[in-house]
Amino acid sequence: MSPGRRIPGRTVNILSIQSWVTYGHVGNASAMFPLQRLGAEVWAVNTVQFSNHTGYGAWTGKVFSGDDIAALVDGMAARGVLPRVDAVLSGYMGDAGIGAAILSAVAQVRAANPAALYCCDPVIGDTDTGIYVRPGIAELMANQALPQADILTPNHFELELLTGTAIATLAEAKAAVARLQARMHGLRCVLVTSLRTAETPPGSLDMLVAEGGTFHRLRTELLPVTLNGTGDAIAALFLFHRMATGNAAAALAQAGSAIHGVLRGTAAAGSRELLLVALQDELVAPTRRYTAEQV
Repeated sequence: MSPGRRIPGRTVNILSIQSWVTYGHVGNASAMFPLQRLGAEVWAVNTVQFSNHTGYGAWTGKVFSGDDIAALVDGMAARGVLPRVDAVLSGYMGDAGIGAAILSAVAQVRAANPAALYCCDPVIGDTDTGIYVRPGIAELMANQALPQADILTPNHFELELLTGTAIATLAEAKAAVARLQARMHGLRCVLVTSLRTAETPPGSLDMLVAEGGTFHRLRTELLPVTLNGTGDAIAALFLFHRMATGNAAAALAQAGSAIHGVLRGTAAAGSRELLLVALQDELVAPTRRYTAEQV
């Protein structure tokens, strides 16, 4: 069986430590349903409880502390279930205390199940916003989370930030990814969730995955929509399919086709939030399938 591939016929258990919103789809509210629709058991730990995502400019709710996160994981450990965790998934970390609690959870899970994977979505910022996390989070991602990750899912901006290099060509992107891989754990699998280089045609968007010395690119049409929570859903979908297939290129094709189907339908409906429930069939059987090509 390939490294990081789940046991056929057994439900995969994913510990997902992310934010939560009551209205809309970001963080766990974006990752949980796609994973459950695909058949995974999701054990969610919420780092915040907000009315809606912060892109609306106003929200209500509470940010939990690192101690709150640690207490929940300790409670799970007391139930003796950590050996059953197949993967830990993390996204926006909020502050250093939450980041430390997430990395402690990863260590606890690995102590109980050395085969468990850690998929880290290094949420730091984007090309249109710059850095939008609190001071110190970018350094925590680079110096502490990245070295523990089996799977890393940066966007173009985050890839540049984590490597300290400007990326304008595919060759530069591949070199930057290789530098990240050299510092990672286990699988050393990197998925660049959005990439536009000199080789990307107008009206297109690339995704790039690297593992085991090979690179594969998936190219889709660029849609006229930018939606919060898309990266959270992509990371979850890719993690599941990488575990299910044991193959990074196959996982990219399945995850990329699914998220593009959801985005395409959401854009057609004019919705500001991902229509994950209404378009749930796209998660399982995308109407348009894309192929990842080796580059």
